Amino acid sequence: MHNCMATLSLDLRERIVIAYDKGEGTRDEIARRFRVSLGMVKKLLQQRRKTGSIKSRHHLAGRKKLIVAAHRMTIRQQLKRKPDMTLAELREALGLTCTLPAIHYVLVDMGLTYKKRHSAPQSRTGMTSAKRAAAGNAGKAA
Repeated sequence: MHNCMATLSLDLRERIVIAYDKGEGTRDEIARRFRVSLGMVKKLLQQRRKTGSIKSRHHLAGRKKLIVAAHRMTIRQQLKRKPDMTLAELREALGLTCTLPAIHYVLVDMGLTYKKRHSAPQSRTGMTSAKRAAAGNAGKAA
């Protein structure tokens, strides 16, 4: 039997389906003949019924990108218009629900430098008074 993790070659997939179509045995017999699992034969026939193709579909597996080429074009336009946009503002402008780090990684991938800016205004720390500074210095000198 083939390793269940290995992808069957298109040639083998075609030979399995042709043998089934010619009535050269039951699905179980065909599975034994080609040394694949009965489940693989069933899956192949079901895939052909649903999609019309018996090609491997592994390339379709995994997480789908939320930020696609169209978003990247919009990102460039937005940043040309307003270079100091925050990640949150960019996300909102794009109409996305992804995380802010996801947008950051796309910017890095696009070669765009991004200066961290927060949506909240910067805190205004007042200057320390000269009197206090003097007292502090006087204490250290003593």
